[in-house]
Amino acid sequence: MKILIVEDDVRISHFLQKGLQEEGNHVQVASDGYQARDMIQADPWDLFILDVMLPDIDGLQLTQFIRYKKIDTPVLMLSALGQAEDKIKALDIGADDYLVKPLHFPELLSRIKALRRRYELHYSKDKVIECGGLSVNVDANTIEREKLEIVLSAKEFKLLVFLLENKNRIVTRTQILNVVWNTNTDTFTNVVDVYISYLRTKIDNPFPEKLIKTVKGRGYMISCH
Repeated sequence: MKILIVEDDVRISHFLQKGLQEEGNHVQVASDGYQARDMIQADPWDLFILDVMLPDIDGLQLTQFIRYKKIDTPVLMLSALGQAEDKIKALDIGADDYLVKPLHFPELLSRIKALRRRYELHYSKDKVIECGGLSVNVDANTIEREKLEIVLSAKEFKLLVFLLENKNRIVTRTQILNVVWNTNTDTFTNVVDVYISYLRTKIDNPFPEKLIKTVKGRGYMISCH
């Protein structure tokens, strides 16, 4: 994998670079947000590892920049901040995973492998999923229903793709949390309900046929004929 690490602590960046290179990856390091922004635009990458606390453009702003540029590359956030609110904020703006320092390197490797598998599964090139007049181009990040363009946030888009890949099948809140938020903590279940509501507002409410169904006591499904 071609990995960009953005970390201003030289000890940590050297440790990560050395360890990941020993695993056969091609790894480059940026020590600040401005350098990282240029490197992100200059080359294609397989993974971004971003420290949250940077002296100029921080990791959260870089993540927003990456998603604004419609770059689907997985983002793994690193931070000394371990509160649930910090994790939710990072995940909501487009990060795919969040690890709290100090790092345990075998766990980092495991998370990276999981992100890569998920990326290859859900973001294969030129992948278009259709359902009841709804068309989602996963590669281009575009959504249309009845020829009307729909704009979603990064997390809303990821949730919709997961529902569509399981169309006509019930998915539980825990499954959604695991795939979309990379957690299975029960305290996050309200986040799923909130984002389902966001999707309904944009995907279903303007149209007579409702695609997103609640299956009481079990979860959600998107129904296509």
